[in-house]
Amino acid sequence: MILYFSGTGNSRYVAKMMGEELKDEAVSINDRLKTGNREALVSKTPFVVVSPVYAWRLPRVVERFILETAFEGNADIYFVLTCGGDVGMAGKYAKKLCVRKGLAYQGLMGIRMPENYITMYQAPGREEIQEIIRRAKEPILLAASLVGGGRKFPEQGPTVANALKSGIVNDLFYPLFVTAKGYHTTSACIGCGKCASLCPLNNIRMEGKQPVWGSECTQCMACICGCPVTAVEYRKKTQGKERYYLEG
Repeated sequence: MILYFSGTGNSRYVAKMMGEELKDEAVSINDRLKTGNREALVSKTPFVVVSPVYAWRLPRVVERFILETAFEGNADIYFVLTCGGDVGMAGKYAKKLCVRKGLAYQGLMGIRMPENYITMYQAPGREEIQEIIRRAKEPILLAASLVGGGRKFPEQGPTVANALKSGIVNDLFYPLFVTAKGYHTTSACIGCGKCASLCPLNNIRMEGKQPVWGSECTQCMACICGCPVTAVEYRKKTQGKERYYLEG
């Protein structure tokens, strides 16, 4: 079973490609979070969690989902993290999570996909997006081949830089950057409610035709990048920036 959490479509794309290659079902963690579904996940095949990397580790919202959900059947679990650069030492923390959960860790692999975290970085141009996605297909198929063959993902050796990124930087990232304070709409907003429907944590409610953000935000970029009229902004950090959203 392929489980995916995706804000702007990168991880959904990877999960569905792996699902097609492995002839296995792809299940949206977003949908389960949005509906509060905590039914047990049952699979005869290994579990594969596909998610974006957040500050060089698995997103905490995905960690909580794994801890709060029963996994039955096959105990093996793989992790595939989409990233704009690298995944640091995310595998070290995913392995610890598996020990807590009683799952058999089979490794973690990073897949480079187009950058989407536009509150901090720039999204690539259209041609670069197409090239990055084209290059991603080979490692995606490799990941699927390893899972299908029952082989572990190759382990990445530790480095001081990666230890700092996945450790101290990750610890600072959440209190400093993971907040909904600053999201707002411009006069271009048409009140369609798509931002509210896309939010996996139900953190956006519509008051009339205006979206209002609550305090439960994971900075997945779904609302800002999925807006059909580019009406959602984050403080002044996203003004004039291209949005990235991969449909599918």
